[in-house]
Amino acid sequence: MSTQSSRLAARVMVAPSVVLLFIWMAVPLAMTLYYSFRLYRLLSPDRTGWVGFTNYLWFFNSPDFWLALWNTLALVGGVLIITVMLGILIALLIDQPVKGQGMLRILVIAPFFVMPPVAASIWENLFMHPQNGLLAAVARGFGAQPILFLEEYPLLSVIGIVSWEWLPFATLILLTSLQSLSSEQLEAAEMDGASALNRLRHIILPHMTRAITVVILIQTIFLLGIFGEIFTTTQGGPGSASTTLPYMIFKQAIAAKDIGRAAAGGIIAVILANIVAYFLMRGIGRHLDA
Repeated sequence: MSTQSSRLAARVMVAPSVVLLFIWMAVPLAMTLYYSFRLYRLLSPDRTGWVGFTNYLWFFNSPDFWLALWNTLALVGGVLIITVMLGILIALLIDQPVKGQGMLRILVIAPFFVMPPVAASIWENLFMHPQNGLLAAVARGFGAQPILFLEEYPLLSVIGIVSWEWLPFATLILLTSLQSLSSEQLEAAEMDGASALNRLRHIILPHMTRAITVVILIQTIFLLGIFGEIFTTTQGGPGSASTTLPYMIFKQAIAAKDIGRAAAGGIIAVILANIVAYFLMRGIGRHLDA
């Protein structure tokens, strides 16, 4: 009887936060779904009405949508590959006993605390600027013409900037996992004649599997909504070369003032995020239970 009373009391105490959280999530989603089926343009508020799936069909019939979808997936995949691979390498390097190890780790993690628009502005003006950028100076030093990164390689430039921002996060998680590995296991493998490459392949990487999974899952959630870096640097251009789905939704909401169409894009983005999350959990999520 006391157990049932305790459970009931616990549910009553938790209920307000659950209800508040549900309202916080459900109301905006319901309003977005509602407006996605309506004609609602801020420039012509008198023209309203129910349009069914017209807003959704506009996206599916637009070539820019499929390019934006590809750019979104390419951005997520490119950043994940760079951050995981370099994160493992940097974690292995800074895990070695060297002088000033603590300061080195702080410097490695520092970029993660830079705001996305600030980081994008730093890269745009200090590194990628065709006249005054560091990379342009290096190119001229070798007698070559500076590369117009944001004009010629806009999506790759954005991928590089976002990777620089998220590399510290991946490094921190992977370093924590690496430090939990027993040194006795590595020493035993070394005494048995295992090379450094074999120790990495058969001991270190399998041990870091769960950490790599966590990095991929968490980063994917945030990378699907990348916006600030694109807005600060390329603004989706040239043309639509670096336009992602979130930025395309932004253009419909702010530039075109078409709230109904932007709401439909938001619902499509939510569905896409859930599809990606489903396949991630099916593909790599099982490592979390290992």
